[in-house]
Formats: sequence, C-alpha cells, structure tokens
Amino acid sequence: MKNKVCLYGASGHGKVIKDIAESNNIEVAAFIDDEPKSDTLHEIQIIKPSEIESFVKESFVISIGNNEIRKRVSESIKVNFTSLVDKTAIISKFSSINEGTVVMPSAVVNSDTNIGKHCIVNTGAVIEHDCIIEDYVHISPNATITGGVSIGEGTHVGTGAIVIPGVNIGSWVTIGAGAVIIKDVPDNAVIVGNPGKVIKYNK
Repeated sequence: MKNKVCLYGASGHGKVIKDIAESNNIEVAAFIDDEPKSDTLHEIQIIKPSEIESFVKESFVISIGNNEIRKRVSESIKVNFTSLVDKTAIISKFSSINEGTVVMPSAVVNSDTNIGKHCIVNTGAVIEHDCIIEDYVHISPNATITGGVSIGEGTHVGTGAIVIPGVNIGSWVTIGAGAVIIKDVPDNAVIVGNPGKVIKYNK
C-alpha cells in the first residue's frame, strides 16, 4: 500500500512540499486549509480543519511558511506528524531531522547537526556540521549555516544569508536576505547587511 500524507496549508509552499512527498512515492491524501480559495490544489482535494477526523490515520506535515502560524497549528491539532526530505537533498547519517520538518531539493545537512520540529530547510540551503537548529526555524533558499552554529526557536534566516562558524542566534530572529552574520544575535532581533547589524526588534 502506498504511503500517504496530509498537508496543512494549501499554498505555494504546499505545492513544493507536495512535490517532495511525491519524489518519495508518498501520496498526498488531502490539503487542509482554514480559508480555502478553491476545492482542489493540483487536483488534490482541500478540506477544512473540521474535517481532519476523516484523515487521522494519515501522517501530517504543516505546509505553511510562516513560523508563528506553523507553531500555532502544530499545537492546535492532535495528529501524527512526519518529516519529508527531498530525494536530491544530502543528509548525513549522523544528523537528526525531527518530526514535521521538511528538507527541500538540493539542501545539505552535514554531520552531527540536529534540526528540530516543524523546521524548513529550503532549496539549496546548507547547514554544516555540529549545528543546533531549534523548532519552527526556516532556513531560506541558498542560505549557508557554517559549523557549530546554534539557531533559536522560530528564527527566519533569509535567502542567501551566511552565518559564520560558532555564532549563536536567538529565538524569533529575522535575518535579512544576503546578510552576513559574524557575531551572536539576541532574541527577536531583525538584522540585515554585511556585516549584519540589528535595525529593530520583533514584537
């Protein structure tokens, strides 16, 4: 019997995760969305959260890019979450990927790195050895996290950003696209530029 998964979030991000599931010969049984714009997405039915009970035997992935919303959804539904890793990604056998996390095409996760729950390692991102990535983090396309970096819950690392070795990044930080992070970053900071500078703090 073919494995199945349900995706919570019928959006562009959901389309990409659908492709990842199918690359692993996993069928998408349904999309779930609070405010569906149509009845189907890529010919797959979209249901409302009230209808989840019909699919409780399936595994789920939250296909929502926003870290805060992904956390809220994960805490509000009682289902079995699974991780999805695209076949073209390179994952060290000495690393760990926790439930709900998605690793997208051509991403790399190297040795002794731990990636938490409901994270996104986006297309072409590189996470080097001995990193700790906490829950609900989003590493955007082509970002590079070098060795020994820690990243706190809910942080968003922008497209093409670079974090040098040994840096500690707090929780719910926003790192701008192309930023180069050369020193520790406090919780809730918004940091941009090369070298990265804090310009404000998230509420």
